[in-house]
Amino acid sequence: MSAASNSGAFAQAKQQQMAPPAKQPAPAAQAAAPAQDQAPPIKQIALTDKQIDGAITAAKEMDPITAKLSQDAKPDPKIVAQLEGIAKKNGFASYDEYNSVVDNISLVLGGFDPQTKKYVGPEAVVKAQIAQVQADKKMSAKDKKDALADLNEALKSPPPAVENKGNIDLVTKSYDKLMEEFGGSDDN
Repeated sequence: MSAASNSGAFAQAKQQQMAPPAKQPAPAAQAAAPAQDQAPPIKQIALTDKQIDGAITAAKEMDPITAKLSQDAKPDPKIVAQLEGIAKKNGFASYDEYNSVVDNISLVLGGFDPQTKKYVGPEAVVKAQIAQVQADKKMSAKDKKDALADLNEALKSPPPAVENKGNIDLVTKSYDKLMEEFGGSDDN
């Protein structure tokens, strides 16, 4: 069982939704799996309304469980079974399928402009964040330098393009609920 599939996408989506320095997310996979430099490529799927609603509901139940886990902890079989059960209760065949859906949602969310709530693509989001950091008069020089280095690195290794354009429309419909659950932003 791969519990590591959504850590990169979650981190990418959350990083792109908030101007640095951003608090680090604690999604199930990131908390339950060893840290990895390179996340495996996302298996893109066509999302459905039912999957999006199921992911939102399942995440509400999973978050309290995964928040208690340390990032480098080995997955406890009891916790994995509990997460499997929550995934199945919310319409997923398995925890892996839940992670795949969340990966695809996160991929789309990473391309949304948080101000306009419109999909502009991840590159445009990162460029806007660079401009925001450069214009920030309250950020220390060191924090600004670190944030700009991270953002410029994100520009060099962008996430894959969204293959299923219908996913953008589905995520747009549920944007506020998705950001409330997955975005990690304090201003929503």
